[in-house]
Amino acid sequence: MATALRRGRTWWAGSVLGRHLLVALLGLVVVVVVLESASDFRNLQLASMAYLGIAAGGLTVLTGLNGQISLGHGALMAIGAYTTALLLDDRDAGTPLPLVVLAAVAVTLLVGAVVGAAAARLHGPYLAGATLALAVAVPGIALYFKEQLGGEQGLRVVLPDIPTWVLDLAFFVTGQDLTRSRYVACLAWLTLIVTFVLLANLSRTRVGRRWRAVRDDEVAAELAGIRLGRARVSAFVVSAAAAGAAGAMMAITVRLAAPSGFTITLSLTLLTAVVLGGLGSLGGALLGAALLTFLPQVVTDLGVDAGLSDIQAAELAPLVYGLVMVVVVLVAPAGLVGTARTALLRRRLQRAGTGTSTSTSTDTAAPTSTSTTSKGTTT
Repeated sequence: MATALRRGRTWWAGSVLGRHLLVALLGLVVVVVVLESASDFRNLQLASMAYLGIAAGGLTVLTGLNGQISLGHGALMAIGAYTTALLLDDRDAGTPLPLVVLAAVAVTLLVGAVVGAAAARLHGPYLAGATLALAVAVPGIALYFKEQLGGEQGLRVVLPDIPTWVLDLAFFVTGQDLTRSRYVACLAWLTLIVTFVLLANLSRTRVGRRWRAVRDDEVAAELAGIRLGRARVSAFVVSAAAAGAAGAMMAITVRLAAPSGFTITLSLTLLTAVVLGGLGSLGGALLGAALLTFLPQVVTDLGVDAGLSDIQAAELAPLVYGLVMVVVVLVAPAGLVGTARTALLRRRLQRAGTGTSTSTSTDTAAPTSTSTTSKGTTT
């Protein structure tokens, strides 16, 4: 038994991919249980949390691991959403969804490569300004090409029929028929899990270490032989691919791709989620997405219960969210997850220090006792 436990600990410590896959499998089981017990409205909310988490995870790679500040991820999501809408329109909605998502990711990745290469020499506020221009310009493209992109009304997304094997598998696993809202939520969360596994493994590779080196000290990284431009472009490309997947899931969830859904507010919201959860943490990105999804509704319901009108309660939600943001920045500058990790690390260090101190005092006292006994024996 002890040998098996020792082997399990060795495998857990040495296999990064194995750990991530095991956590992903457990997360998938939890997602299935939660979605099966939730209503259709809650399923759509959870789907919204999933696509915000995907985009926030990609932004975490760019900002938390590579140190680049982007205010244009809403525009990258728009590219993925419009690609999905063009492939799932009224005329042809029979394209398999996995191919649609891969196409959206590929198109957004290409755009991200172009934008990343153009902005490779920029950093700090200059990069933020360039991506801000992207966030302002991309929604206007849909207004310029009205015939192809639908103008202000946008493009309607037609969800294909659920495959028969998926319906059979869902009924076999859960014993219930699979509704469309639950199907969409399952797609969004499956995409999130796959994306997070890929991002988590990539951050542990040599590429991820290069990103961190560029973030920590550009001069030292360049002296170590790291090409700063290539590292920045690769981080931007990976982040853009995640944003494309998030845009595809958003279009499938909302069933619409319109300029009003991809304003600068969306980009700022994603950056807020990353800051709230904790820079450089995928778990923090998911926590920030959860706050963005559920906190406004909770505050609105509390306002209505307190006697406010629907409009007043709706206006109260951004105020409370802003206050939460200020409190987190002041109390937990590293974000919620980052602060929790720091507290756990300090507690472990304190315990280790206490154990070392106790062991040292015991070892010091032992020779003294022996010496005294020896003297008494000699006497």
